[in-house]
Amino acid sequence: MASVPTDTSGQVSLFAQPGKELDLDDQLRADGFLRIAGIDEAGRGPLAGPVVAGIAILRPNLDLVGLNDSKKMTESKRDSIFEELHELRSDQVHFGIGASTAQEIDTIGILPATFQAMARAVKDLTEHCGPDLDDYLLIIDGRDKVPDLCHFQQMPVIKGDGRSKSIAAASVLAKVQRDRDMVAFSNIYPEFGFEQHKGYGTKQHLEALQRHGACPIHRQSFAPVKKAQGKR
Repeated sequence: MASVPTDTSGQVSLFAQPGKELDLDDQLRADGFLRIAGIDEAGRGPLAGPVVAGIAILRPNLDLVGLNDSKKMTESKRDSIFEELHELRSDQVHFGIGASTAQEIDTIGILPATFQAMARAVKDLTEHCGPDLDDYLLIIDGRDKVPDLCHFQQMPVIKGDGRSKSIAAASVLAKVQRDRDMVAFSNIYPEFGFEQHKGYGTKQHLEALQRHGACPIHRQSFAPVKKAQGKR
């Protein structure tokens, strides 16, 4: 497999400049990276609930109509792509989903918990008869390589969910799974309205925190949660 070129500081230099929308996978294959897996997360910013990660491997030339950065898609389109990915699983698509809980986020911090969720997504992929990833390039949305996956060749890609089909698919998997998790939590803790804001710090959510205090899925280490409970 080709090697990811770096500059003198050791940082990834390939595709440092913005490219066309969702064309990165094709560029990488043209440069010799024939096996590619995209990784993304959802839920680093909310005050409650898990951080969820997805990894996706798409068959080259697979056309998922309407696929894009999950933040640019409507909820109905995300749900449609999510279901299509499940229907194609183990045939034209391989994927995995992993999560870290609010308690784990409080214990180890949000960035390590995000990396942990990504590693769990990789484990989920392999446990569902996914391919051996040793000869894959893992392209990861963001600036960071994942320490828990240091034995794999990795390439961080800033705004990768708008540049790579495989990262975009991973972003949909993570986003929809997390949204569905938060809707399920809303049935347990209906006073917080998780089905509406999915744990983000909206006015409605902050007011509910002040009225009711935190529930077990709140991230106690996050400042707005502490403030709402009168903690420093």
